[in-house]
Parts: sequence; C-alpha cells; structure tokens
Amino acid sequence: MNITLIAGSNRTDAASTNVLRYIERLLNARRIAVSFLDLREMPLPFFSPGAESLDPNVRSLQQSVANADGLILATPEYHGSVSGLLKNALDYLNGTHVGGKPVLSVSAAGGPTGVGSLTHLQSIVRNLHGINCPEWISVGYGTNGFGPDGAPSDEGTRQRIETALANLLDLTRTLALKAETV
Repeated sequence: MNITLIAGSNRTDAASTNVLRYIERLLNARRIAVSFLDLREMPLPFFSPGAESLDPNVRSLQQSVANADGLILATPEYHGSVSGLLKNALDYLNGTHVGGKPVLSVSAAGGPTGVGSLTHLQSIVRNLHGINCPEWISVGYGTNGFGPDGAPSDEGTRQRIETALANLLDLTRTLALKAETV
C-alpha cells in the first residue's frame, strides 16, 4: 500500500502539516509506503492548462498522486475554505490521477473546527472522482498543539487522528480487494 500525503500550507510549522507529519510516523510504524509532498517546499506555478507538461514539480505531484493507493490532503482553513496553495495543486489533478482512490481530508483552523475547508475539500475530491473517507480530521484552537515528539498534545486529537487513519486504511484495503476481483 502506498499513501500520498499533501501538505497545503505555506506557513512554517503549520498545524495542518504537523498533523500530516504525525500521520506519516503512524504509517511508517505500520510499514506503509508514504510519499510526503509539502507544497511549501515544492512551489507550483499558478495553474494554467498545459503548464503541467512544463514544470517538474507539477509532474512530480501528478506522478505521486497517480501512484498512490490512497491520499491524505491537509489544509489550513482560510476564510472558510482551503488554502490557495492546495487548491492550485489540486487544479493540476484530474480523474486519471485521483479517480477511485480513497481520500482523507485534514484541516487546521484558527477557530474550533475547520468544517468549511473540509466540506470544500470533499467537494473537490468528488469532482476529481475520488472517494471521500467517511471520517475527516479537524484541529482548532485548544487542540492544535504538538509535543516535542511531534504527537498532538491533546489526547482526543490523537485518538481522532488514529481513528480516521484506520478508516482510511480499511477503505483503501477494501477498494484494493474489490479491484483484484474485477
């Protein structure tokens, strides 16, 4: 199994990226292959049809997503929606990259929850023909702290992350089994 994680924040030490780093450690501990794409470190040009063939970062994004069995997308919530950085990256993808793959959405908000960004992310995933995981992860003030070991300081947040990740992995396995029988 190969899971691609895409961090959509342009901020150093962003809570949404920290959640993905924690998930990456959980996946590594389960010996699951991980591809981590930090869009802050992987600049993409503004989307323009045809530009994907010109930029090596765009090609890397598309290849990593196409090779994944499942995806985890993380964004900060800005004005009730996803970051422009993540939206720009997702504009370079289509159904040939995402179609039929399970996707877990993650949001970090300045308020209690990032429901607006999660709802928008799930809509984008549907339009890319991905399969939204029935769980999502939202961290907000009071639950977005991380300890020196990189784990969330809030026990409830750790449990939510582990439950959502287990659901994504179960969905990924189920879809892989169905694909083998077809």
